[in-house]
Amino acid sequence: MEMLLLLVLILTEIGFAAFAMSGKITRGEWAKRRLCVSAVELVTFLVMTLLPGIDFSFRFKGVLVILVLQLIISAIFWLVRRKKETAKGKPSIVIRTVLGILIISLAMIPAFIFTDYHGRPLSGEYSVAETEAILIDSSRADEFENDGSYREVPVHFFYPESTDAIKAHSLPLVVFSHGAFGYYQSNMSAYMELASNGYVVIALDHPHHSFFTTDSAGKTVPVDMGFIQSAIKIENNEYDAETTFDIMSKAMKLRLDDMNFVLDTIKSAVKAEPDGSWAFSSDGSRSDVGRALSLIDTEKIGLFGHSMGGATSVTAGRRSDVSAVIDLDGTMFGEVLGIEDGEEICNTEPYATPVLDVRNQNHQESCEEAYKLQKDYVNNVIMDNAADGHTTYFKGSGHMNFTDLPLISPFIAKALGTGDVDPEVCIDQVNTLVLRFFDHYLKGSGTFVEESY
Repeated sequence: MEMLLLLVLILTEIGFAAFAMSGKITRGEWAKRRLCVSAVELVTFLVMTLLPGIDFSFRFKGVLVILVLQLIISAIFWLVRRKKETAKGKPSIVIRTVLGILIISLAMIPAFIFTDYHGRPLSGEYSVAETEAILIDSSRADEFENDGSYREVPVHFFYPESTDAIKAHSLPLVVFSHGAFGYYQSNMSAYMELASNGYVVIALDHPHHSFFTTDSAGKTVPVDMGFIQSAIKIENNEYDAETTFDIMSKAMKLRLDDMNFVLDTIKSAVKAEPDGSWAFSSDGSRSDVGRALSLIDTEKIGLFGHSMGGATSVTAGRRSDVSAVIDLDGTMFGEVLGIEDGEEICNTEPYATPVLDVRNQNHQESCEEAYKLQKDYVNNVIMDNAADGHTTYFKGSGHMNFTDLPLISPFIAKALGTGDVDPEVCIDQVNTLVLRFFDHYLKGSGTFVEESY
């Protein structure tokens, strides 16, 4: 539908230009007809929002703004020039038409990059409520800021909306960590699926590692460009092993400190009222957070994450209060202890927490190749030393197929790495796998055996 809308608007612009250039036209007459055309284009857009695929979401908001501004400007020009009898030059008509088409086309870019995604079907009995807060760690200065401000970690809650029939402190807590320059909503379908089945899920942001987030003052905090550049160079193998280890150790420490701070703060708040570490956007969010906290059983905690978030979850999962961990296609950087002769020194301490390592096809093949070459690879080492470890992979999958991004923006997801697997089928299978794993280890429901996909 976005293509149809764009074609209609472009053809309207071209048709008007052709009509205006077919004979002599005064500036006043041109301004009058331009006003009519601008009104027709806006009305056309509004009518097309009644059709599936076109709405007032961010995908089309830019187009709406452009069409409204165009109508206002056309009205002003008509008021100023309605009595002018001088001829309207054809070159100016062409320039105006080209600029109009260009501006409309640019405004349509979000509609082509992003889809009309509204989540996945949920299997649970509960409708899902959402709320959020920001946790302020007064023990740490934010290393990315120059004003000495404390580290802030936004936390986003997903929990059963109808809580009256749920016993207090009876639901497992699952905490999610996003990937490098990711976003807390990267696996929204998984949070919703878990919450609909009786979990409290917290997705945290890692400021300056997140694509963007918001601090307690309401300021937008974008991803740190130096972090992005380092991550890209590591992905392209542009650093030696020592440099890569130094960069990743620093990044992992930041994330682990965030995760540990969130876990400790949540556990304290479940036992008592949230203290000064909490910042709320409103009294309503404070009340909603309190409702979510009242449901949490801190004896049943699971962690999961994608990419670097998966690595964060694995290392944080060594805590004695964590009962289950899932790594969605992350290299377990936090378990690399150092570099010796250009090779990684991996942590061989037994991993006591039940853990599930989910991999894309290339990742799985790399793990198998490391075994053949008798070369240590950190994921292999950790899983070999896991008391209750499970591994699986998805045939035809790419790195981003373990997030919702291929359903939100196929264009961006492909640029970051997807396979030829059906993205809807893949994410639904991933979410079912996540639910089954946590159901077994956090709720004691059934047995868990990893499957091939």
